[in-house]
Amino acid sequence: MNTLEQLRAGNLHGAQRLTLRAKLRELPAEVYTLADTLEVLDLSDNELDDLPADLPRLHRLKVIFCSDNRFTRLPEVLGRCEALEMVGFKANRIVDVPAAALPPQLRWLILTDNRIETLPDELGRRPRLQKVALAGNRLHALPASLAACSNLELLRISANQLGALPDWLLALPRLTWLAHGGNPYSATQEAQTLAHAPAPLVPWASLDVQALLGEGASGHIYRAAHADRGAVAVKVFKGEVTSDGLPSTELAACLQAGAHPQLIPAIGRLSGHPAGADGLLMPLVGPEFRTLAGPPSLASCTRDVYDPALRLSPAVALAMAAGVAEALAHLHERGLTHGDLYAHNLLHDGQGRVRLGDFGAASFLASVPAAQAARLRALDVRALGCLLEELLGCCDGGTAPAAATALAQACLQPQVAQRPPARDLARALRELAEA
Repeated sequence: MNTLEQLRAGNLHGAQRLTLRAKLRELPAEVYTLADTLEVLDLSDNELDDLPADLPRLHRLKVIFCSDNRFTRLPEVLGRCEALEMVGFKANRIVDVPAAALPPQLRWLILTDNRIETLPDELGRRPRLQKVALAGNRLHALPASLAACSNLELLRISANQLGALPDWLLALPRLTWLAHGGNPYSATQEAQTLAHAPAPLVPWASLDVQALLGEGASGHIYRAAHADRGAVAVKVFKGEVTSDGLPSTELAACLQAGAHPQLIPAIGRLSGHPAGADGLLMPLVGPEFRTLAGPPSLASCTRDVYDPALRLSPAVALAMAAGVAEALAHLHERGLTHGDLYAHNLLHDGQGRVRLGDFGAASFLASVPAAQAARLRALDVRALGCLLEELLGCCDGGTAPAAATALAQACLQPQVAQRPPARDLARALRELAEA
């Protein structure tokens, strides 16, 4: 984080990134002293409700974050920023998104947790559009023009007022990661699952909560001890709209998923939390497991960032892919899509064993018509293809079988209906892994 004092003193000369948290009500004029270098401007957590008309003077600006401010309208000046690729205005009060506010090079748009009811058709006229986060708004429909966005890969439309999924959306050739739970057409299925899930209730008072293990978009995960179950992990949901959607949707999906060797299952549902929060009890994953990759960066947009030092033998890579495919097939057979099948949601032990977690973007197949359910499963399969491609790229000590590359290509092929089922992929990958 930077300070106004540093900026005004000229200490940030040549900076490519500027982050200001200073209860700002307007953009400091001194920002323009960085016009020849500034590429990322983060003005989140201030008190802004507009941006100046001369913002395009920042002619190298590629990324702007203005989350947690007071905007009620997406500023039209953004559309005149020729280099701008990423626009993030999460958790404002935005009602209006003018067509003129969309930059010509727009690649990544974040409008999560606002008050938007409609979006302009102009959104579908941004050919580079790749990632769009719209969860937690009041959308009743999506612009039909998005059907032309052939590069769109990630879409978050959970927790809106959508009455159905449009068929054209599920035919997009590169759409891979879709979260759409928490809408009127899926609410009944989610509520029924929560009401009838067999997971036992575990009182908060029966847990010895010991340490924070991590924090995700939807909650905090703690290490805890239970008298009967020993060491466990406890996820306490935040009870807010997240980038994926509603915690209640994630909770319902976790309970619906059931047990599988490659999943991190729910073994109990929390009760009696002092703040009234909901939560889950899960087995504590051993220390030999670690996260496979980091989440996407500003540059990679939709693809995870791997440690360049990570090297896997072909046998280990194929065993990991087979395990993930088996978990995915299990979820599909349980009536779920994962929606966020990524390496950053996978734990692995380096020997081929994996654990898939994070159901924040999961959805219920019974909430849509059968033809759409088949296409939703195919989106998960495309995500599996991306993962397989990445795993093969990490192979060392030998060349991965050509058959594995062919499987990845089958998953990634643009004709959604022609992608193979997860169960067939699981069998084929397991055969290759054990050959």
